[in-house]
Amino acid sequence: MAENMEPGAEYQEDIQSVSTVDVTDKKCPNCGAAVVYNPETLTMACDFCGYTRQLPQPEAGKEIQELDFESAKIRQSKDWGTKKKSIECKNCGGNTIYDDADTAAVCPFCGSTNVMPVDDDEDVMAPGGVVPFEISQEKAGEMFEKWLKGKLFAPSAAKKSCKAKNFNGIYLPYWTYDTDTTSPYKAKLGFEYRVKRGDSYETKVRWATYSGVYQEFIDDQVVYASKKTNNSNINAVSEFDFSKLKPYDPQYIAGFVAERYTVGLDEGWDTARQLIARRLKQNLSAKLRRQYNADRVGEINMSTSYDNITFKYLLAPIWLANFKFNGQVYDFVVNGQTGKVAGKSPISILRVIVAIIIAIVVIGILMFLMSN
Repeated sequence: MAENMEPGAEYQEDIQSVSTVDVTDKKCPNCGAAVVYNPETLTMACDFCGYTRQLPQPEAGKEIQELDFESAKIRQSKDWGTKKKSIECKNCGGNTIYDDADTAAVCPFCGSTNVMPVDDDEDVMAPGGVVPFEISQEKAGEMFEKWLKGKLFAPSAAKKSCKAKNFNGIYLPYWTYDTDTTSPYKAKLGFEYRVKRGDSYETKVRWATYSGVYQEFIDDQVVYASKKTNNSNINAVSEFDFSKLKPYDPQYIAGFVAERYTVGLDEGWDTARQLIARRLKQNLSAKLRRQYNADRVGEINMSTSYDNITFKYLLAPIWLANFKFNGQVYDFVVNGQTGKVAGKSPISILRVIVAIIIAIVVIGILMFLMSN
């Protein structure tokens, strides 16, 4: 596909629904309580009576399918395997998907109770793969405490007394794109040489122009598929190992919330192309430097065509929570796969002042030693 072509613009057909079997039975056969996914044991478990069951293994040969971009609008499934409902927060705009039987009174992103059900959107496709939670709620709490203790300017009282609460496990939406790329290019390469000027040498650069065609296969260019949730902490921890993807099974998200994507397939591809263009230019620059033993790489002009574009729609896990100190609430997030933590912690003004004084004293001593 040429770079200036709008992907999928000529396709007007609706997404066709593909029927799947409802495999999520959330009732415990022993006590009737809810059965949810347990990240520690990788099983479905009942917290009340201890009942567990293994998740069914993928069928032989069943893999996470790369879907053809051009025909996506006439192929992609909308069936999540269980009946779902959408909830929109009127405070922050977050849009999440729950099991139909669950109740949602609080937004998992901002904690607001101003949430309202929204009409079902038949064009919201189901995910093709899931990165399951590997960090349990208890483990996430331990990682939060370790993170807070490592904050240099956090008050000692906060490090000793603060406990995380109101944990919400949520799956974030992502698009990933694969494509073959072909890029005709012209590039300026610089070669340094030295010229003697009196008793010294001056470094000069000889520039030469090279042209050619650069080809590279792009595997899994990731795009976060949400624009309603402007949470810098989420962005700070949104790095996942997608090699651990599992084929989508509704049991993986039983007991959790899934954020509904608000960046569509075509819009996601527009973002992916920008990311891929930067990636290609960086990789080509490194290749030309090595190939021609150049000292510098100057301007690179390249035009890229994209062929054999495929995509996946995936879900990946995080924990959202908060803690309270001196009457103020602080939000933070924990990556549900890697355990990476991000958030804002309370600051001790006294610790900041002491650190500034120490820095001034150290700089003063160094300047004194350098002047003598």
